[in-house]
Amino acid sequence: QVQLVESGGGLVQPGGSLRLSCVASGSAFSIYKMAWYRQTPRNERELVAAITAGGSTNYPDSVKGRFTISRDNAKNTVYLQMNSLKPEDTAVYYCKAARLKPSLQSEAYWGQGTQVTVSS
Repeated sequence: QVQLVESGGGLVQPGGSLRLSCVASGSAFSIYKMAWYRQTPRNERELVAAITAGGSTNYPDSVKGRFTISRDNAKNTVYLQMNSLKPEDTAVYYCKAARLKPSLQSEAYWGQGTQVTVSS
């Protein structure tokens, strides 16, 4: 079982930056693929960034070059550095931990979300 707690959201002006954090409790954080998703006011949930256990990352084109995901396995924490924020980045941001068990069953956990609002 993994519990995820996000923090770092808030109100920021266009062009500004925020860093989100997601702290995981429970065991074996390092074996999970970690990801950030966001749910927009239109109620669509989309992938923002992901990082594998080995450190490989991927981003959609909408945030590539502006957002950076990283992880600190010693602190059981994954980060999302968001730069050059735009009003369309406004959303609730969620942290997700996922892995494929040896039994080939999927396992996934979600945090409670943190609000990011980009507005002047």
